[in-house]
Amino acid sequence: MIFSQDLQKDGISSRAQISMLDNTFLRLVFSFSAVPFVGIPFAIWLYLLDDELGPTIAWIIFYLFCAVAIRIWHRHYLRDSQEHEADAVLRRWLPRVNNIAFIHGLGISSLYAIMPQTRNFDFFLLLNISIAAIVAANATHLTPVISTFTRFFFASWGVLIFGMLWRLNDAMVIVLMLNLLYGFAIYRHALTSHAFFIQQARLEEQSSRLAEQFRQAKEEAEQALLDKNQFLTTASHDLRQPVHAMGFLIEAIIHKNQDDTLTPQLLDLQQSVRSVHLMFNSLLDLSKIESGNVSIATTRVDIGALLNSVIALFREEANSRSLTLRIWRPKRRIIVMGDPLLMRQSLINLIQNALRYTQQGGVLVAIRPRGAECLTEVWDTGVGIADEEKGKIFSPYYRPELAWKIDSAGHGLGLAVVARCAKLMKVRYGMHSVEGKGSRFWMRFTQYVGDENMPESLPAGENTIAPARYAPLRGSCLVVDDDPLVTSAWESLMSTWGITVRCAASAGEAFAIIDEGFRPFAVLCDQRLRSGESGFDVLKALFERLPEVSGAMVSGEFNSPTLQEAEEEGYLVLRKPLEPAKLYALLTQWSTR
Repeated sequence: MIFSQDLQKDGISSRAQISMLDNTFLRLVFSFSAVPFVGIPFAIWLYLLDDELGPTIAWIIFYLFCAVAIRIWHRHYLRDSQEHEADAVLRRWLPRVNNIAFIHGLGISSLYAIMPQTRNFDFFLLLNISIAAIVAANATHLTPVISTFTRFFFASWGVLIFGMLWRLNDAMVIVLMLNLLYGFAIYRHALTSHAFFIQQARLEEQSSRLAEQFRQAKEEAEQALLDKNQFLTTASHDLRQPVHAMGFLIEAIIHKNQDDTLTPQLLDLQQSVRSVHLMFNSLLDLSKIESGNVSIATTRVDIGALLNSVIALFREEANSRSLTLRIWRPKRRIIVMGDPLLMRQSLINLIQNALRYTQQGGVLVAIRPRGAECLTEVWDTGVGIADEEKGKIFSPYYRPELAWKIDSAGHGLGLAVVARCAKLMKVRYGMHSVEGKGSRFWMRFTQYVGDENMPESLPAGENTIAPARYAPLRGSCLVVDDDPLVTSAWESLMSTWGITVRCAASAGEAFAIIDEGFRPFAVLCDQRLRSGESGFDVLKALFERLPEVSGAMVSGEFNSPTLQEAEEEGYLVLRKPLEPAKLYALLTQWSTR
């Protein structure tokens, strides 16, 4: 096992040694098969010289039998290589291959020794050259296993030198000297080739290790991403509950507030909750995109109407900070192809990002037809982006240094969501920014060419604008939710609008309230209840009991199969945190039925 130990010192594994032994053994198989054909021309030459042919014919027949035998051995070797461990194969077959090489070396040069004592110098010179060529050819292919080559080389070259000494004469002295020099050169070449094969094997193993490390790191990263997305999916409901309750409670406090000096602080608090809501949505949207849970529904979208609904979300924030928020668009209606939800989320993130990092001046949102495309741009007069940071601006969790100085509350997710949405819709996007002067972010949508008399493709419930003041409403509402903080927020908000609210934590409590004679005009039901019941099943059961009642599912889950089923069956699903303006608009509509 000298060979195996030497390779292990060089950092070569048993599997790499087997690979080298494969090549060496295969070369021996070929050499044994080819050598008999080398003896045939010399046999013919001896026949023409009328010398004895017996030893040469016997040598040829011997090598033909050896060629068959080594092929059978090689098949056994291949079978053992597949069935046994590399170390076991090396222990068993390396000595055998070395012995085969030694016999082969003796056999090749023995042709020189068994030739009859012909005085034809040209004959022996050509035979010497032929044997030297065979040895030189094997020097390249047997050197991966240096122990195999050395046995072959010293056996063949030793017999060749012995044969020359046996026939030594004046002419042979020169040939002997050349053979010694040539043998030294072949051996040096073999050592160099062996070093090259060792280095190549080491590089291949390093490459394999790096590839395996990369694969493992990739799998770990993918698993971490799945774990993170699974956590967000699982925790979504619980995380949205307090934000949902805070939004309702703040709206109720603003409605009941009689102290004008508190109004600015309350509005700031309300805006902060909305910012948390938008940031939380960005995080969940990014998780949905990364986990592949976003379904693309490319359709015709009135981008002007969509933009109006988005601008309405930020107008109050811009006014409170003395910033201008303007929109420029052509007079004609522009219809583009895209996914309405992804388009809306992209525009929300771009406008929110522009307002956040603009301290003075304003934001301009422009719609510009450009041939077959529609260029949608968001301009701002904010801090801009440094040149060295522009290449990373769309990366998740990355925020420029200037952005940190202005607002340290962000998480660097908004633009990452824009980039992912654009890629999902297969639309081009980009940015241009000058540090200290502002930025321009853009997306290019394909224009729809056809009949423009079509309904606007806006997400359900997204085109409502909060009224300045809420007119009183009448009637009763049943809320099925098991979180006391949330039910208290429902009661506080809707009572300010004049609505009587009863809350239930389970189906049993809800039906008990109905049995008492309570008749609501609307039912709002959470999906995940601590009782283990499905909120959707509870809602359907209440609709069967009260067929004239309107209602909806209200949930913080964004990837629930039950909620998807509810939407497919035509039920209204509202996502927490729910905007009070949207809730008021729905209650107004339901109460007038």
